[in-house]
Amino acid sequence: MFAKPEIETPSGLKARSVTTSEYMENSFRNNLSKLYTSPIETIFGLDTNQSMYCQLLLGLIQRDEIVKFGSIFASTVVRAVKFLEDHWKELCCNIKSGQLSNWITDSGCRNAVSLIMKPNPELADLIENICSCKSWEGIIKKLWPKAKFIRCITTGVMSQYTEQLDFYGGGLPLVSRFYVSSEGFFGINLEPLSKPSDVSYTFLPNMAYFEFLPVKKDCQTMSRYVQLNGLSDHNESTEMKIKNQDMEPVDLVNVKSGQQYELVVTTSAGLYRYKIGDILLATGFHNNTAQFRFVERQNVILSIDADKTSEADLLKAVTEAKTLIDPLGFILTGYTSYGDTSSAPGHYVIFWELKVKEGSNNKELDPKIMEECCYKMEESLNYIYKVYRNQNAIAALEIRVVKPGTFDALMDYHVSQGASMSQYKASSCIKSKEVLKILDSRVIGKFFSPKTPA
Repeated sequence: MFAKPEIETPSGLKARSVTTSEYMENSFRNNLSKLYTSPIETIFGLDTNQSMYCQLLLGLIQRDEIVKFGSIFASTVVRAVKFLEDHWKELCCNIKSGQLSNWITDSGCRNAVSLIMKPNPELADLIENICSCKSWEGIIKKLWPKAKFIRCITTGVMSQYTEQLDFYGGGLPLVSRFYVSSEGFFGINLEPLSKPSDVSYTFLPNMAYFEFLPVKKDCQTMSRYVQLNGLSDHNESTEMKIKNQDMEPVDLVNVKSGQQYELVVTTSAGLYRYKIGDILLATGFHNNTAQFRFVERQNVILSIDADKTSEADLLKAVTEAKTLIDPLGFILTGYTSYGDTSSAPGHYVIFWELKVKEGSNNKELDPKIMEECCYKMEESLNYIYKVYRNQNAIAALEIRVVKPGTFDALMDYHVSQGASMSQYKASSCIKSKEVLKILDSRVIGKFFSPKTPA
């Protein structure tokens, strides 16, 4: 858990993240020691690395009391395990000696840890034996044997981290409990042990006034599809007519199962008919309350011409492609993308960070397999993309493999720019030139699709 300091707006108002607001509540502070091993001082530490180090240290010292392991988002949990992988030897030294490392200079963190730490050579040796094993598969379960589940949000863009959490968790269930955002608390997962891909959230009608805009096909994409395939103007005008009809929102009790909607909320805090930007799929009802599965953010993340690839489209393509590297012992630990239009025709660029399941990270990638991954992604993209590829309006898709730790560096960069680590979400598409520079500086391999998709 990580809090960010309050900021002051130009008008003098105080602003803080939703998680920081929760951590400042007296009810949270009063129950903190009963529910978590992290003291409040480590949560509000100004340096996230010092804060994470101290929280992991106390979690290891109190390993026999841990029954759940997690954070808000899956990305933060994965980051914590990687941090542990880099610092476990130092942590063991601290536990053995009962002394905290000198680089932990935050007085609040030092004082909080010193109240709990004492020399424990036996525990240090036990943790060292566990962490020094060849593979870190199941490491969470090994270090915290009483843990029953991993708690974090694993839906939407966070689904890219489920494979890593399954690897590190050793079979522990991944529990995504709530559907929340900075705008409010929306729903709960009534089946917490369901697979991340099957999670549906039951909306709580007393949290806000919910409205839902039905999501229709994009008329521009259909129009270009008509032009490319020589269909009659009647088909185009029919689609345009459907699109141009006024889209009236429906309320919570009138949604239809199987329909996708964009969420709109009116809250007691002052938001009026505010579009959250999330696309949801109605999956059913619990009594009279609708249940929804998160699909994607309402935006087109990749487009070179009239093609439009959504967050869900990209995730599907990546999921299909990575099946080719799974048998080789690689785990995809992070991905993002951008549309490269620096040359004509432009093309999709997908950044992949890979980790070897066992042994050294020096294991070499097979160029032919990576090229097949590129082709597999193109095959999985929508029909309009394929049409433009065959028309040479879009060049071959490219996968750029980056060094291990690159996506941690992206998180560090965003945190340095003011983002909260607790609420950090890796973007599926890069817009920032600075972020693109970080990625390009760490590329270790470039691969292109060898042929156009059918």
